[in-house]
Amino acid sequence: MDEQTHTLTGDIRSHPQFESGILRNRRDVLVYLPPGYRRGPRRSYPVLYLHDGQNVFDAATSFGGVEWNADESAQGLIKRRLIEPLIIVAVANLGDARIHEYAPTPGRVYPNKSVRSRGRLRRYGRFLIEELKPFIDRTYRTQKEPEFTGLGGSSLGGLATMALGLWFPHVFTRLAVMSPSVWWDECVLYDMVDAIEDGARPSLKIWLDTGTLEPGWERTRILREKLVEKGWHLYDDLQYTEVEGADHSEGAWAARFEAVLRFLYPRVAVQARSR
Repeated sequence: MDEQTHTLTGDIRSHPQFESGILRNRRDVLVYLPPGYRRGPRRSYPVLYLHDGQNVFDAATSFGGVEWNADESAQGLIKRRLIEPLIIVAVANLGDARIHEYAPTPGRVYPNKSVRSRGRLRRYGRFLIEELKPFIDRTYRTQKEPEFTGLGGSSLGGLATMALGLWFPHVFTRLAVMSPSVWWDECVLYDMVDAIEDGARPSLKIWLDTGTLEPGWERTRILREKLVEKGWHLYDDLQYTEVEGADHSEGAWAARFEAVLRFLYPRVAVQARSR
């Protein structure tokens, strides 16, 4: 059987088997660098970290052979000057460890089955914050501050992104929450949002979406309503999108990834800072 053709686009650097002392494991990390990175040695860039990194850039490693086209989307938008140039860090999952690392609380993975998650998202967050981010900041010319640092994922990765953003808003402030697994642990995300004290809403810019063919997609609409109740403003610091007829798949997330980038990293941000 022929191997799937690699589909990497642009300047992508590989850091295979990146070691974590916190998680006691290793995973592959890919880093997309924007056009012009090598020509402008004094310029630094915002960074977007993405979970399930094997699905982000390369069809040869992605689930079902369908990638997010994050590299092609970023490359095209940057060249057309529709978003600010950014670095994208794709952090691979470790298969069986995914359900433990992406879950904010312990819980049963499927109803009526014995498989349970150990709920190690906080530890995974520490890996991102204490080990991976410092390495990326040392190795590449990044804008290290939280206002330039994003986090994103889909499904359990969307669940993880929302929870980590609420826990660590001093690190991540731009969130891509795609088709999040709101159902996890009897919708524990609702409780996390409800727990935000009046006047203490973290300064997060959130993309939130779902497809109407996803089972239980209405839970994401409820999450939107809870965020609005806590002070987020639709189409300002909260973009909510329901995609009619979209399912829960890599292809569906790829189809709207350009819109994600345009919301989280608009070119206007660069123009505003230059004035």
